[in-house]
Amino acid sequence: MKSTLYLKLIDNIKTIIYALIIAIIIRSFFFQPFFIPSSSMEPNLLVGDRLFVSKYTYGYSKHSFPFSPPLFEGRIFSKKPEIGDVIVFKTPSDNRTDYIKRLIGMPGDKIQFVDGDLYINQIQVLKTRISTKDKIYCGNKKFDVNTFEEKLPNGNIYISVYLKEFSYINSDVFIVPDKHYFYLGDNRDCSKDSRYLSAVGYVHEDNLVGKARFIFFSSDYRIASFFKFWKWPETIRFNRFFKKIN
Repeated sequence: MKSTLYLKLIDNIKTIIYALIIAIIIRSFFFQPFFIPSSSMEPNLLVGDRLFVSKYTYGYSKHSFPFSPPLFEGRIFSKKPEIGDVIVFKTPSDNRTDYIKRLIGMPGDKIQFVDGDLYINQIQVLKTRISTKDKIYCGNKKFDVNTFEEKLPNGNIYISVYLKEFSYINSDVFIVPDKHYFYLGDNRDCSKDSRYLSAVGYVHEDNLVGKARFIFFSSDYRIASFFKFWKWPETIRFNRFFKKIN
């Protein structure tokens, strides 16, 4: 009897170990789930969105693996991202914290804001106003914003928002160093991104974690906790399930 229980225990432990190994392999080499904790990418990514990031899109670095072990230097099977990609990366300030932003500048690019308009290499990014009536979260408060459709030089199109008051108007010229990238949040006046050199700044290519692909679950915990199941019709955003990220 004891021998049978012992064998069952060993078998259960093996099953758990195998499952953990498979999960680590999938997380490291294929897909990793991420949670959106802030409003910096609204209206495209909302607080409470849960999404999958593909790990293989740009190749692999030490940051592709749990706890960023120093297994090797640089990236292997490296592929260049494109401007407009929504990317998860490790912030240069600590190489641990995950940020998600939109890639705007490649190595050597010159980025600048002039009178509220974004310029890449002295070419203005096409910006079409599509709404003046939207309200967007910044922190826990909602603010009136102007909503635009922006078209990057490579043709990628996305939605961005700017506060009606106190908007980010002008900047110095940001020159992206070699092997680094420049990122912006789509919620332009409520995003800590590459414009803030001491907080984020230019991000080294090794810090790329993966490309955001699609949302698999979304819940607005500001309305009620997920565990209050009777509130699910209000909190769970069913219309965002399996939404592709552009």
